[in-house]
Amino acid sequence: MSDTNLKPDYQRPAVRLLAGVDEVGRGPLVGAVVTAAVILDPNKPIAGLTDSKKLSEKKRLLLAAEIREKALSWSLGRAEVEEIDELNILHATMLAMQRAVDGLHIQPEWVLIDGNRVPDGLKYQGSAVVKGDSLVPEISAASILAKVARDAEMAELHQLYPEYNFASHKGYPTAEHLAAIAKHGILAEHRRSYKPVRDAIERQHETDL
Repeated sequence: MSDTNLKPDYQRPAVRLLAGVDEVGRGPLVGAVVTAAVILDPNKPIAGLTDSKKLSEKKRLLLAAEIREKALSWSLGRAEVEEIDELNILHATMLAMQRAVDGLHIQPEWVLIDGNRVPDGLKYQGSAVVKGDSLVPEISAASILAKVARDAEMAELHQLYPEYNFASHKGYPTAEHLAAIAKHGILAEHRRSYKPVRDAIERQHETDL
């Protein structure tokens, strides 16, 4: 692991088929929340795995390709904007994590989830690990796959709506993004349950009156 200051505060299950799960996209105002589940192959170690946010884009892309090639199984899950608005982001994230695990073509013996909560609908035994994306290689791998996948979706959204510059801020509520919303309005892909988006809708409604 690259972060030598962190010490594992979890009991790693003594199993071979261990799945790690992580999410990307809880904070943005736009797009789906994307998750990944990964079962690594102990016979094919991957060097450099850590929290995806600590890696350059180039390194993430290289590692993502290596993970997809070497992992015993990997899967992406997601919850769409409509589900986020209906369920709230926490429950939508749990649903997306469950979907990622369900998508694995190999059944894990145990599932480690990044954070402090295990999805209620998880079909396998599992536990949560705070800062797991820096502590557990399987969760690190999942964070990388989820980050690469969601960033690619933001790049596609940027092509559709270049005036919002999604390729830069990835949908997070930066000053640039908020200014674009104020100038160009709300898109169908925006999360209407998030306060900055609700506020923009209300301002537009007041203007239309």
